[in-house]
Amino acid sequence: MQKISMATPLVELDGDEMTRIIWKMIKDKLLSPYIELNTEYYDLGLPYRDETDDKVTEEAAYAIMKYGVGVKCATITPNAQRVKEYGLKAMYPSPNATLRAILDGTVFRAPVTVNGITPSVSTWKKPITIARHAYGDVYKSVEYRAKGPGKAEIVFTDENGNEDRETIHVFDGPGIIQGMHNTDKSIVSFAHACFTYALSTKQDIWFATKDTISKKYDHHFKDLFQDIYDNEYKSRFESLGIEYFYTLIDDAVARVIRSDGGFIWACKNYDGDVMSDMVATAFGSLAMMTSVLVSPQGVFEYEAAHGTVTRHYYRHLKGEETSTNSVATIFAWTGALQKRGELDGNKELANFAKLLEEATIKTIEDGKMTKDLALLSTLDNVKTVNTENFIDEVANTLNKLMAKGE
Repeated sequence: MQKISMATPLVELDGDEMTRIIWKMIKDKLLSPYIELNTEYYDLGLPYRDETDDKVTEEAAYAIMKYGVGVKCATITPNAQRVKEYGLKAMYPSPNATLRAILDGTVFRAPVTVNGITPSVSTWKKPITIARHAYGDVYKSVEYRAKGPGKAEIVFTDENGNEDRETIHVFDGPGIIQGMHNTDKSIVSFAHACFTYALSTKQDIWFATKDTISKKYDHHFKDLFQDIYDNEYKSRFESLGIEYFYTLIDDAVARVIRSDGGFIWACKNYDGDVMSDMVATAFGSLAMMTSVLVSPQGVFEYEAAHGTVTRHYYRHLKGEETSTNSVATIFAWTGALQKRGELDGNKELANFAKLLEEATIKTIEDGKMTKDLALLSTLDNVKTVNTENFIDEVANTLNKLMAKGE
């Protein structure tokens, strides 16, 4: 079989631990046999990030801007324990936060649903998509450890040197301080991305924050969303019979649990991080959650919505067998390949990506799955397979589908 060619490279961002092992398996077994894989490679594994003082992460972000499509493996965001474990020079920031700060945009996360895996929430019949703002908030915050009594202030100095001050807290002893920010430009881009995505998928969209407590910060998000919707999108939503509404995030959680799914839930950055994990787990597994960052410039970065599966990695290093679910990582590759094919007019590449997704789902629905899904499956005659064997089973299914000309 002649391999599928790629005229324009994907930007490939390698990662850490168990997902790095899986990343290579996917390339070797599911991609390279069928595609003349053309990637611009960046190693975002923690040792190389440390070697480059994390400059490689910024370089990768600008490469994605240049080529339009990137695909990313899960990476470590080091804490104090990781700094010691890896002997790092610094406690580097989240690679995802760095990428999102440069690319801006919105992260859309949706579960991969398969027959035989029933959501934990009995009312959910259709996927729920999380639209997560990808800039600012906790991920771009400045933190300070107050070691004793004193006054903490927010100070804003305008371009003419004039200062405005607000007291945060008067400390009578040690404490901690965190300063967050966002920009109107980024919030507006977030709103447009959410409304455009809702129109393209013909789904209702909910936006939830806590404006009753955060009367300036969260309320500003709410106001910008409402103004943009009223002035630019309302008539188009009404013509499609879909709706936009705002609700408090605690009320949204209650409504989500009672819903049947099939809508977009827009959240601020950290809220989206937490709620996407909740939605993914309730639909079956965090390893079944797709994630794509869409920037205002039409740049796309695909990744899995989970971490590096550290526990399985330590078992792998001991030579023990693992059964790690690779679905979200496979779908990161298929999403990126499909988008690359669409942008380049390469139908063969886009069709292959769709077929690989079909093969992955069919493998699970045929009863061959990793341990996390086997524990949830309602299918008869489930066969639990290890990490590598699952990818082998997907390859076998893919070859059968290709032989049938599907």
